[in-house]
Amino acid sequence: MPTFSYQAQSETGQTVRGTLDAETIDHAQRKLLALGYIPVSLAPGNANAGISGKIDEFFINMSGVPTKDVILFTKQLRTMIQAGLSLLEILRILEEQTENKKLKRICAEMNASIKQGKTLFEAFSEHPKVFSGLYRNMIKAGEESGTLPEVLHRLIYLIEHERKVKSDIKSALQYPITVVIVLGLAFYVLLTFVIPKFVEIFAKAHIEMPWPTKVAIGMYEFFAAYGYYLLFGAIVGLFAFMKFLKTERGRLMWDRFWLTVPIFGPLFTKAAMARFAAIFSILQASGVSVLTILDILGGTIGNSAIALEFSQIKAQLKEGRGLAPPFRHTKHFTPMVINMVSVGEESGNLEEMLQAVANHYDDEVSYAVASLSAAINPILILGLAGVVGFFALAIYLPMWDMTKMVK
Repeated sequence: MPTFSYQAQSETGQTVRGTLDAETIDHAQRKLLALGYIPVSLAPGNANAGISGKIDEFFINMSGVPTKDVILFTKQLRTMIQAGLSLLEILRILEEQTENKKLKRICAEMNASIKQGKTLFEAFSEHPKVFSGLYRNMIKAGEESGTLPEVLHRLIYLIEHERKVKSDIKSALQYPITVVIVLGLAFYVLLTFVIPKFVEIFAKAHIEMPWPTKVAIGMYEFFAAYGYYLLFGAIVGLFAFMKFLKTERGRLMWDRFWLTVPIFGPLFTKAAMARFAAIFSILQASGVSVLTILDILGGTIGNSAIALEFSQIKAQLKEGRGLAPPFRHTKHFTPMVINMVSVGEESGNLEEMLQAVANHYDDEVSYAVASLSAAINPILILGLAGVVGFFALAIYLPMWDMTKMVK
């Protein structure tokens, strides 16, 4: 089902932004009106999506509600449903127990929605900024099949797994990013404050400047003359680039680019394959139809280039083809995924095959993340050696000439 991003006015006059799933734009407008919102703008797609590829788009939109709070909320919800408590009692208890103010308010609003006769899925759908399309659709699947505790158990696994992967990648990138920032600051300080002082000394001594010193002086003079223009141009360029990324074409090009970057491209591909296999397996086990699963995956896979292939697969499925043939014509799905989908479809064990794929790529991602720093460190060392060596030559070669003149 397509996703629409909206901006609307609530009954209290507050501006509300978010996303919702609807068959058409008219259906989306009716949904907003049913929620008590007055539509201001409504457009296809997720306008809040940013630079996804990069592992950055996960199942839970953590706007005001950290992932750990959502995980705890989901665990408590599952436990109390399993204990046989009513939804109204569960939401009241959750409202009292949660420490997050936004989540506390959400519990109160969902309680009010349940009292009005809405389903649990409809109550969750009123808060798309906190509960993603995957989260809401799994609630719907569990509610309709009567297996909500089991579905919530699978959902908790997905959220915790994604949180761990995201944390591992951030930890692996923390050192390289820190080194690059410190290296940039050191370059700026040396070029702006250190080199000019030495140049004055060398000029007074009438020393012929070696080429590293001349290059450093030229860079200093260039930045001194055009630095503000460069800064202004960089800000404008960044603004234009971010604006471009918000377009469908820009986001597609950016996501395709990241899939081809050395070191990072294979990591992002493996992470996407692991996510695809895990979500597909769990949603199918929860009783969700294949077409709905592909819709959900298109919004949660985290890469628009791969999401586009889901649309193509879905179109071929509607023509009556099986699941395996469309996957063979995709560009970004790995041979292992394609073969396991084919074997699983033919044997009737698609869920088990995809779970095996998810486990395999989970291990691959863990290994790739662990070796990420080892792969980047040589590049950082070369960069650091280049900067230090350049400034060492720019400063010490003239000093060596001065020493010879004194002697």
